[in-house]
Amino acid sequence: MTERHPGDLAGMPTSELIKHLSEQSSQLVREELRLAQLELKAKGDRFAQGGKLFGGAGVVALYGGGALVATIILLLALVMPAWAAGLIVSVVLLAVAGFLAQRGKKQMDLATPAKPEQTVENVRADVAEIKSRGHR
Repeated sequence: MTERHPGDLAGMPTSELIKHLSEQSSQLVREELRLAQLELKAKGDRFAQGGKLFGGAGVVALYGGGALVATIILLLALVMPAWAAGLIVSVVLLAVAGFLAQRGKKQMDLATPAKPEQTVENVRADVAEIKSRGHR
């Protein structure tokens, strides 16, 4: 078979046209899949880089929070003994942590069980409706 240009397809038999279309379609799909793979890899690399930067920001923010706590303790130490300032700040921080833990537990309890209960009930009702219509 000789190589034809796209404009030369007019005189080809239908079977050759279908074969040609099939080959070009397969090639197009493979190229699109390769392009999608490259695009997803590039996006994945950027996502990983963004995650690393967020992690770094979290570590720096943690150190900044520690420095702020130390500053508050030193500020309170100007008007009371340093041990009392440290104790007050520690108790406040632990109370906030306890409050956040309680709220977090409440949210976790609301999220369990993990199955979509409303959807399961809707599907059961749909199945029951279909069964009842089938027995009429």
